[in-house]
Amino acid sequence: MTGTPEREKNRAAAASVAVAVLLTLIKLIVGLSTRSLGLLAEAAHSGLDLVAAVITLVAVRISNRPADDSHPYGHGKVENFSAFIETLLLFTTCAWIIYESVNRLFFRTIEVEPTAWAFLVVLISIVLDISRSRLLYRVAKKYSSQALEADALHFSTDVWSSAVVLIGLVMVWLGRNVFVPYSGILFRADAVAALGVALIVFFASYRLGRRSLDVLLDRAPEGLKEKIIDIAAGIDGVVGTGQVRLRRSGATVFVDMNIDVDRTLSFERTHAIAEAVESRVREIIPGADVVIHAEPKESERESLVRRIRSVADRYGVPAHNITIIEDAGWKDIDLHIEVDDQLLLYQAHGLASLLEGELKKELAGVRRVDTHIESRVTGVVDGVDVTREEAAMVENVRRIANEITGKSYCAHNIVVSRHDGSYSVSLHCGFDRNMPVREAHRISASIEEAVKKKYPAVDRVTVHTEPEIR
Repeated sequence: MTGTPEREKNRAAAASVAVAVLLTLIKLIVGLSTRSLGLLAEAAHSGLDLVAAVITLVAVRISNRPADDSHPYGHGKVENFSAFIETLLLFTTCAWIIYESVNRLFFRTIEVEPTAWAFLVVLISIVLDISRSRLLYRVAKKYSSQALEADALHFSTDVWSSAVVLIGLVMVWLGRNVFVPYSGILFRADAVAALGVALIVFFASYRLGRRSLDVLLDRAPEGLKEKIIDIAAGIDGVVGTGQVRLRRSGATVFVDMNIDVDRTLSFERTHAIAEAVESRVREIIPGADVVIHAEPKESERESLVRRIRSVADRYGVPAHNITIIEDAGWKDIDLHIEVDDQLLLYQAHGLASLLEGELKKELAGVRRVDTHIESRVTGVVDGVDVTREEAAMVENVRRIANEITGKSYCAHNIVVSRHDGSYSVSLHCGFDRNMPVREAHRISASIEEAVKKKYPAVDRVTVHTEPEIR
């Protein structure tokens, strides 16, 4: 059988209905003619199977409808509901069969005619039930359809129940033709066979009803949560798992899961980790609807300085020159933050106060936080390169840099720009390649300060430090 999943499921359900109609009719006709309670019980069972098969056919067609505004999770639970209805019908069948069996065993005697037709009907029933149960199981497994699986379970148990009826008919025939002295006992074998049918149907119905009710009540599939957590833990970048929620609707399993990732990771890396978890979950649950929510968490490897920068980044203020002083179990933090130079002082101070409070709240053992506010140019200004016109300024800048560094060849690539009546100066300066960055920064700051002192109109000096070429 080929075609779309919807068409294949509909064909299987329709075939089940056709077989149920045929079996119900022939069992009823032969059961009435032979007065076999076993066959009548089978006819009643097949009649309810027909009702169940029709319900399944309708349920399968409805469940194939796509999700809409009223049913965002789709219509899959219609299949589970139909399986539960089938369970109730089967329990009703069991009650009727048990009632009639007890009557025939203890209160009434009814002659049963084990004719060739009776045997033929039971054998035909067994062959047809085996064929359709295999068909339904195959399609149910292929598309994870609980409604079709419920039908398949029905008809696989029908095989056994028909076998029990067949044994009952054989016993009655033996009582009439072979073991005549024991005919009274053997004649009751038909009623005993009917009880056997009822017991088989009861236990099959109980298992089916429990499974369908579990789905209707959103019970998580057994062991699946633990398997998903183990899979997520094996994905590189996942540092932990949070809440995992599972629910089934028809053939679809919905998975809502939280994973913990290092909060310092980029958005692209975090997204890639979530996609990897989603892909692995779908490998063990084909067709699953998976939603992964990544929670930024502090990793054990994250240093205190990185944590401070991470908090500052949340407020959009880059932090540097971070100093942490530990005193008797307490921590005092000094740091520089860069704010937009268009902010007013009270605005910048308010932002710094918020950051200080957040650091105290998030970092354990912090007693004091002091921030140094620095201006960060964020705008674009129009300027003119006046390096040639300001040759004297260029030479003075070169002299200042060389004097401070003690090298006659330190300063080079000096550029002077003029904008809005002020000047900007940039220069390159070579240092010993093994010099600590802290020392290079101190010398650069000295050059900047000396140039601004010499030329008050200079509002910005940028010293590009580089290892000197030998």
